[in-house]
Amino acid sequence: MNTAKIPATIVTGFLGSGKTTLLRHILDNANGRRIAVVVNEFGELGIDGEILKGCGIGCDDDGNEVQGTLYELANGCMCCTVQEEFFPVMRELAARRDQIDAVLIETSGLALPKPLVQAFQWPDISNVFTVDAVVTVVDTPAAAAGQFAAHPEAVDEQRRADPNLDHESPLHELFEDQLGAADLVVLNKSDAVNAADLEKVQAMVREELPAEVKIVHASHGKLPLDVILGLSKAAETTIDQRPTHHDHEEDHDHDEFDSFVIELPAVDRDKLLAAIEQLVSTHNILRVKGFANIPGKNMRWLLQGVGRRIDTHFDRAWKADEARNTRLVFIGQDLDEAALRAGLNDVAA
Repeated sequence: MNTAKIPATIVTGFLGSGKTTLLRHILDNANGRRIAVVVNEFGELGIDGEILKGCGIGCDDDGNEVQGTLYELANGCMCCTVQEEFFPVMRELAARRDQIDAVLIETSGLALPKPLVQAFQWPDISNVFTVDAVVTVVDTPAAAAGQFAAHPEAVDEQRRADPNLDHESPLHELFEDQLGAADLVVLNKSDAVNAADLEKVQAMVREELPAEVKIVHASHGKLPLDVILGLSKAAETTIDQRPTHHDHEEDHDHDEFDSFVIELPAVDRDKLLAAIEQLVSTHNILRVKGFANIPGKNMRWLLQGVGRRIDTHFDRAWKADEARNTRLVFIGQDLDEAALRAGLNDVAA
């Protein structure tokens, strides 16, 4: 079995910047690379998803479509839905790691890349995947015109209309945060501006980037694949040191999201549920996910909570070589980790 981590490239940028065109170029020139694609469908990206389905990726030798090789994540921006849909997809990809050479993840035009990259720190993902690079695509003509997208009013309207989006950030803050997470910036549609405007956009973008982050120019997303893939940045190991507008509540209108893991030994099922219900009622916990070791049970007990609704089931047998621990992930706003840990003090079996 292949034990090397699978490189994942995250492609971000506003709607209309050319993210899907770049992905299409990568897939058209894969040259035998087995690439799994995760598409975060949102608004116009629904059309883009159909385009990607026509690339021939995920077909067998006879041209028949093979289910499960292209994943589309619906219902809003990935930074807000990642805990609900991202992990099941990545677990399925992890189960097929011998069939995959690389993963491409296209975020929505409204996504904050940092929370997605941070998700690769979580054990279930970090054991199999690494973020090869975050590639931020910039609409060069729009940026030259002092905008961040060709139709910023349409982007902003979609942001305000989507009930799944929690953030209320100005578009320029989202744009800067997409740059702040970048390991590579692609100034797309660079052929559509003159040399002076291209230089102006490059200077503007450079101000938002560390010196080591490269800026490349592209037309229709066409770049040598060696420029985009195989950068080996392991971005999940450095993302926490990259400041964004969304790191400190006083700097922006978007509520900061906290996320941390609490590990416990074997637990009493009823005590654990009661404790979590109490914590959810007294703390601003948005989601709880994890699994528990229930004495006398040979299967792992999976737990998922959204708001006050908590769903549980036994998902699979414990593996012979894995520690039978309890691991819970809490996601919320202004969470007091010490208080949450204290609230779980009496749940041991």
